[in-house]
Amino acid sequence: MITENLSELKKTIPDHVCLVAVSKTKPVSDLMIAYDAGQRHFGENKVQEMCEKQAVMPNDICWHLIGHLQSNKVKYIAPFVHLIHSVDSLKLLLEIDKQAKKNNRVISILLQFHIAQEETKFGLDRNEAIELLNSNEFKACQNIQIIGVMGMASFVEDRNQVRSEFKILKSHFDFLKEKFFATDSYFKEISMGMSGDYSIAIEEGSSIVRVGSSIFGGR
Repeated sequence: MITENLSELKKTIPDHVCLVAVSKTKPVSDLMIAYDAGQRHFGENKVQEMCEKQAVMPNDICWHLIGHLQSNKVKYIAPFVHLIHSVDSLKLLLEIDKQAKKNNRVISILLQFHIAQEETKFGLDRNEAIELLNSNEFKACQNIQIIGVMGMASFVEDRNQVRSEFKILKSHFDFLKEKFFATDSYFKEISMGMSGDYSIAIEEGSSIVRVGSSIFGGR
């Protein structure tokens, strides 16, 4: 089913949008079916699970850390992570820069914004992002590259609410692009949209969708 699911899904996703297969809690055997079907971008929520899978899977996989990341765990993924979606504080950003330097890498990151109405979701607001980007600590960083933004919509049936939250994230992206990254071609990614709402997210400007259950089935 995984191969068929991927095939059907890719028909609905434009070429310019990156599909990240959210593989948290799924066994390596499931991931390898997706890999054999051509999938190369995988997303994990937990550092330990990502490290265990990365150690035994092909090394041309792009690993995306999409869950909340604690600063003390960064060192474990710094050698190989492709993109960290969930950077929501200056402290975390500085730790990623430090660990990237130790590994002689530049790590790509996204700033996570809080766009949902649920209080449980992590993320910055616009003023916090401005403060972060204006800080001398950030300006001194040489081993990270902020390439865009990420956000998670509320887990609700109301499609209009979801759409309006995606519009908020797009407005944050546009603001940061104009104010801080106007001349930086690498600042171009908007990570939003999951299995239930990725089509709306794409309509609202998403360039990266994070899809799990539509590929691998429910947990």
